[in-house]
Amino acid sequence: MRLRKFIKTWILVIAMAVGMVFHDYIGAVKFITPWLIFVMLFITYTKINLREIKIGGLHLSLLAVQLLLSWIVYFALVWWNRDVACGAFMCVFISTATGAPVITSLLGGSIAVLVSYSLLSNLMFATCAPLFLSIISDSSKISFVDSFLLICMEVLPMLLAPLALAVVCRKVLPKQTKYVSEHQSISFYIWATALIIVIGNAVSFAMQQPAKDKLLMAVLAVVALCVCCTQFIIGRKLGGRYGDKVAGAQGLGQKNTVLAIWVSMTYLHPIISLAPAAYVLWQNLINSAQLWYHGRKEK
Repeated sequence: MRLRKFIKTWILVIAMAVGMVFHDYIGAVKFITPWLIFVMLFITYTKINLREIKIGGLHLSLLAVQLLLSWIVYFALVWWNRDVACGAFMCVFISTATGAPVITSLLGGSIAVLVSYSLLSNLMFATCAPLFLSIISDSSKISFVDSFLLICMEVLPMLLAPLALAVVCRKVLPKQTKYVSEHQSISFYIWATALIIVIGNAVSFAMQQPAKDKLLMAVLAVVALCVCCTQFIIGRKLGGRYGDKVAGAQGLGQKNTVLAIWVSMTYLHPIISLAPAAYVLWQNLINSAQLWYHGRKEK
């Protein structure tokens, strides 16, 4: 039991360390990242019965902050540096992490509230991403319409297909789907595996950059830290109004950074992916600190 708890507490930190150390070899398997994201989302969605989803004031408040804050940070920074603005935007706009319910349960928060918001957040990202990414992407390389259609064709199937598949499986294979839904921790470990790959790719990219870009990378990391802390604080305050500080903080603060890094590298610019890559570090340090403090309180 202690070993299992230790692994759940530190596995994401371990995954990041592995990605950093073996970054030279990660490129050979980076093609599986979209499939890992697909499987993660499918496992998460098998637990959800759309008829049982209840959207309350906390969900709507968190979603409003997620949308508004993403554009606030973008327009606050785009006049200074577009890459930094896009990096900050991705750190806010990206959906809630599929592993957030696991951390929420360990911290004593409401899994039901978090799972509902996770679904809502992912659906919002899936539907808005093509438009929003087309707006902030470099329009000089590709027209807005072409960019929008390209992102629609590639992002929507990845994010919505797992939901459709989960709904079909609940009807056609109820026993097997129930088994998968009762083993949500699988997605947590798949997330850690995907994290190794995206961190490895991000580190490889960062090391290949010229010295003149080192300052930009440092700025992206600092901005990610500020955005991360801000979202955890706002989420906790909103959650407190509705009686669940943990769900509020994790729902807004814990992000699907694996997806954010992949989207940034694929549709924006590889250097922008360093912001969500840094966000991985900050959010997992915060989560590890919260788990340690919560365990100390229980003792």
